[in-house]
Amino acid sequence: MRLPPWISQWLFPGRQPGQPMNPVSLQAHLREIGVPPQRGRTSAIRQLVLQAPAPVIAKALGYHDKTATRLVTEAGGTWSRYAPGDHTR
Repeated sequence: MRLPPWISQWLFPGRQPGQPMNPVSLQAHLREIGVPPQRGRTSAIRQLVLQAPAPVIAKALGYHDKTATRLVTEAGGTWSRYAPGDHTR
């Protein structure tokens, strides 16, 4: 589906056409309106590790496995045993 030129495909459009907003600029805007971006990020990651195994989340987001595992523990998750690999057999 092709969007009309006046509708951006980005939730937070940047200054350059067709590009997203720079993360630093977005962080500054969030702080201006009173939203602490780090807390939101941490909450989102903790929610993710409760829904999927830590190694999967770590690989998808570029986190170290130990960091993701620590977040699971802090969030009270139960993904303590996860065997990566092919489970289709």
